[in-house]
Amino acid sequence: MRAHALSLGFDACRVAPAEAAPELAGRLREWLALGAHGDMGWMAETADRRASPRALWPNVNSVVMLGLNYGPADGPLAALEKRQSGAISVYARHRDYHDIVKGRLKQLAAFMLKRAGGGEVKVFVDTAPVMEKPLAQAAGLGWQGKHSNLVSRDFGSWLFLGAIFTDLRLTPDPPERDHCGSCRNCLDICPTQAFIGPYRLDARRCVSYLTIENKGPIPREFRMAIGNRIYGCDDCLAVCPWNKFAVATREAKLAARPDLDAPPLGELARLDDARFRAFFSGSPVKRIGRARFLRNVLIAIGNSGDCALAAEAERLLDDPEPLIRGAAVWALARLAPARVAALQPRHMSTEPDETVRLEWAKETQWGKN
Repeated sequence: MRAHALSLGFDACRVAPAEAAPELAGRLREWLALGAHGDMGWMAETADRRASPRALWPNVNSVVMLGLNYGPADGPLAALEKRQSGAISVYARHRDYHDIVKGRLKQLAAFMLKRAGGGEVKVFVDTAPVMEKPLAQAAGLGWQGKHSNLVSRDFGSWLFLGAIFTDLRLTPDPPERDHCGSCRNCLDICPTQAFIGPYRLDARRCVSYLTIENKGPIPREFRMAIGNRIYGCDDCLAVCPWNKFAVATREAKLAARPDLDAPPLGELARLDDARFRAFFSGSPVKRIGRARFLRNVLIAIGNSGDCALAAEAERLLDDPEPLIRGAAVWALARLAPARVAALQPRHMSTEPDETVRLEWAKETQWGKN
């Protein structure tokens, strides 16, 4: 099975028993009780099924965990220095991995059943209540680092995960132990201080959550710290010392698109809905929609220090989407506060959305301080 998985393009394949990681339920309940999942209500709604493989599917006896290396060719933090450009998380600079991984999981599952002469399987790729990372550790693919993501001794921080649940009784692999030691690189680099402590992430403060899952305005306390990150964040992954063993992905479909490597903010700000959908066709970025994406772009524009981008922010003050209009107020206030003061009376008199009106009120007050 492992040899066939590698022939399909996977980089790692190991097996965990269905009873693996019994501590998951308690850890998940504690995390949810803190409210650290933010607006991700589906985490709480599916908590009972997420707690163990058998809670999701009673017939499962073994869990086959697969890893696909998506290691970048270049250091992902370099884009943060290009303030007039947007930084997109490594995993989103190419074709959506869900499409790639799921098809191969189905092929491997069919091979398993054919070789066994029958049985049942279910395949999952980050779209069902499956705790992939603890199960991957139980299977020996790696361990959950202090940043809560999986770390591999062979691939560092850069593994996409997929799972095959089966009623077949397969020989399990030994679990991997924690190799983080005293290292705090991932905790210390977080721009928004999202870690409650080692192995404990408050998603409400995480840049990935704020730019992807969060549907409303980005809280003001985090806007400047976000910098030019317009979709996700790789900081805690990129600084892991185990990345010294990482290699660039061998999967051509996961090679970064050149136009998603630090794209100019001014060009992104001009995407209407049709152009947004076309530009991000096949990319995970498309899922958040134009309004959330342009919100992120405008926060980056406000942090750019480039007064030439003020015109883009001013133009978007009249966008049909309140989420975009509110972010445009903030961005313009960072680059051209006098212009905001001049425009405020007219926009406040015609603005129907209360959240946008609040942005105008706060920026006018900010300009006086």
